[in-house]
Amino acid sequence: MRHATPVRIEDVAREAGVARSTAALALKGSPRLRQETVASVRAAAGRLGYVYDRLAARLRSGRSGAIGLVVCEITNPFYAELTAGVQAALESSGLVAFLANTEESRERQQLMLERFREQRVDGVLLVPAAGTRPALLDTVARWGMPCVTVVRGFRAGAHAGTDHRAGSAMATRHLIGLGHRHIAYLGAAADSSTSRQRLAGYALAMREAGLAARHLPCLSDIGEAASIVAGLPRSGPTALVCFNDTVAFGATVGLARAGRAVGRDVAVTGFDDVRAAAQWHPALTTIRAGAAAIGDAAARLLLERIADPATPTRRVIVAPELVIRSSCGAA
Repeated sequence: MRHATPVRIEDVAREAGVARSTAALALKGSPRLRQETVASVRAAAGRLGYVYDRLAARLRSGRSGAIGLVVCEITNPFYAELTAGVQAALESSGLVAFLANTEESRERQQLMLERFREQRVDGVLLVPAAGTRPALLDTVARWGMPCVTVVRGFRAGAHAGTDHRAGSAMATRHLIGLGHRHIAYLGAAADSSTSRQRLAGYALAMREAGLAARHLPCLSDIGEAASIVAGLPRSGPTALVCFNDTVAFGATVGLARAGRAVGRDVAVTGFDDVRAAAQWHPALTTIRAGAAAIGDAAARLLLERIADPATPTRRVIVAPELVIRSSCGAA
C-alpha cells in the first residue's frame, strides 16, 4: 500500500498540482471549475485511493448534497423519463437524487420520507401515493425539509406538473371530432389528483357534446386493462380515452385478443407519450405531458426552495399536447 495512514485532501492536491481549495471543489463536483481540472483531481484521488468524506463535509456545510425523489410507480416508464429530467437539472448544482418507490403505499411513503429526514437530505421531490392528504405537506414543512410535489399535487405548495384536465379533454374532443359518439374512459381507479382531473376532463368534453360518459375503472396495469377491453361487447364503445399510455397499451392488447382492429373498430388514446408510444403497434395517439420537462421544472423549483426556504411557492404547469398517430384511426 502506498499510504499506511489515511490519504488526506492535501495529498490529493499535491498529487494533482493544485491548491487544497481547488481539490476540495473538484471532489465536490463544483461547476465553477473547468472539467479538465475536475478530471485531473479525481484521477489523482483515484491513484492515491482517496475517499471523499461526505459526512465531514456535511457537518461543515450543513448540507447533504442529496435530495430525495419519491415516486409512486417506478415500473411506469413515465417516471423513468421524469427521473432523467430531475437528474439532468441537478447535475449543474452538484446534487444527486436518492430514489424511493412507494408502490402507492402511504405507509411506505411515510417510511421513505422519515428515512430521508434522518439522512438530512436537502429537500424532497414527491409524487404523492394514492390517497395522500394535504396534511402531509404540513408535516414535512414542520421538519424543515423543502418539498415540491410532482405530477400529482394539492391546492397549496410548490408544484410541477401538467394540466391533466385539459389534456384529457383534448383527447376526448379529438375523438368526438372523428365522429365517435360512444366513448368510454378506461382507468382512473386510484385515488389521486391525476385520476380525478383526467377523468373530469373527459367528462367535461362529453358533456359539452351532449354525450353520455362511461367510466371503466382500471389500475395502470397492461394485463388488467387488456382483460377489461377484451370483454367489451362489439356494440360499443367505439373509442377509448385511456388514463395513461400503460392502460392504452393494455387496451390495444385486449382488442387484439378479441379480434378487433385498433383504429378501425375501436379508437384508442393514451396520456403521457412515453418513448414506447411511438414504437407501439399501432403507434399510439396520446397526450404528451413532457415527463422530462416536468422533472426538470420540479428540480429547479426545489433548488430555489433549498437556496431560500422563505421564497414564495411557485407552480409550473407544462402544457399538454395532442400527438396524433395510428391508434385513433386518424393518422
